[in-house]
Amino acid sequence: MRRLIFDDEHEMFRDSARRFFQSEVAPHAERWRMAGQVDREIYRKAGAHGYLMMWADEKYGGAGTPDFRFEQILIEENVRYGETGFYHQLHSRLVGPYLGELGTEEQKQRYLPGCVRGEIILGIAMTEADAGSDLAGIRTRAERRGDVWILNGAKTYISHGQIGDLFVVAARTVPDQRHGLGLFLVDANTKGFRRGRNLAKMGLKAQDTSELFFDDLVVPEGNVLGDPVRGFTYLSSFLIEERLITAVAALASARTGFDLTLDYIKERRAFGKPIGAFQNSRFVMAEASALLDAMQVYVDQCVLEHNAGRLDADDAARVKLLTTDLEGRVLDACVQLHGGAGYMQEFRISRLYTDARVTRIFAGSNEIMKEIIGRSLGLDERKMR
Repeated sequence: MRRLIFDDEHEMFRDSARRFFQSEVAPHAERWRMAGQVDREIYRKAGAHGYLMMWADEKYGGAGTPDFRFEQILIEENVRYGETGFYHQLHSRLVGPYLGELGTEEQKQRYLPGCVRGEIILGIAMTEADAGSDLAGIRTRAERRGDVWILNGAKTYISHGQIGDLFVVAARTVPDQRHGLGLFLVDANTKGFRRGRNLAKMGLKAQDTSELFFDDLVVPEGNVLGDPVRGFTYLSSFLIEERLITAVAALASARTGFDLTLDYIKERRAFGKPIGAFQNSRFVMAEASALLDAMQVYVDQCVLEHNAGRLDADDAARVKLLTTDLEGRVLDACVQLHGGAGYMQEFRISRLYTDARVTRIFAGSNEIMKEIIGRSLGLDERKMR
C-alpha cells in the first residue's frame, strides 16, 4: 500500500540514506557482528552526512529538523540495507534529546557539537540487575556532598556500553522515595567509571551491550540534567519516543523478513514446484501482507501524532506492543517457510529472527505495555476497590 506521510523531500532523503547504508554499513556488517561492536568511524561518517541528531539547532552543528519522519527513514533503511547493530537511533533520538531538552546552554555547548559530528557517542544507563522495566526499583545512588554528587552502583544491559563516551545515568537521589531519581551526565574518562564485559547476546551481535560500574564517581553540579529529584518523570516522558522508535524498527524488520521470504519461496522448490505454490505458503504470506500493511498505516499515523506533540504514553504502549508482537509472529512464519535454511545464520532471515526477540523486552516489556494500556481503560486495581 502506498504510504501517504512522506513528501518529495523525504523521498530524496531516503534515496541518499539508502546509498549510505548500502555503501558504508552493509560491507562491514559481518565483521562487526564477529567483533561484537561497530567501528567508531561509522558514527563519524554518519555525522559527516548529517544523519546524527538532526533535531539539534544549527548553532550546535545540527540541521534544526525535529521532523521524526527523517529518523523513521534512517531506521527503516538501516534495517533493510545496513546492520541493525548500528544503533544510531539510540545516540540520536533515545539519548540525545535528554541533552537537548533538559541540558543547560553550557551543557549543550560542551557536548552537542561533538555528538552531532559523531565524535562523542552517547548511551543511557537505566537498567539494573533488579530493575528492568521497573524504573522505580533503581538502586544506584547519588549523594550530594557540598557542590558535587558521589555516584555508586552498577548498571547492566547498557547499549553502547563499550564504545560510548558519555552516558546519561539514572540514580537514586532521595533514598525514601521510589520515584526520587536524578539524571547525571557521566564521561567515560571520569575516575570511578568502569566498563564490564561486552555481554554475549542471542541477537543484535554488532551492537555492544555491557555492564557499567560507578565507584565513588564524582559528578560536578554542572553535569546534573534538570532537577535532580525529577529523574523518574523525565525518564517516563522520554519513553514515549523510545517506544515509537522500537515500533518503527520492529515493523521494518518484519517487512524486510517478509520480502526476503517472498523471494525465497518463489525460487525454492519442493515436490517439483516452488514452495510458494503450496496453499499453506500462500495463506501464510497473504495474512502477513495484510497485517503488515494495516500496521504500517497505524505506525505512520503515530509518527504524525508524535510530530504534532500528541502521542501519549498509552498510544506509544499500544504501537510498541502490536508491532513487536507482529514482528515476532511474521518472522517466525518466515523462518518456517525457509525450512532448514531458516535456522542457518548464513541466511539473513535467521539473524532477523534472533535480532527481533529482544523488541518484546526492551523499552518496557510487552507485559508492562499491557499494564499501561489496561490502566488507561480504567482497569486499575487501586481505583476499582
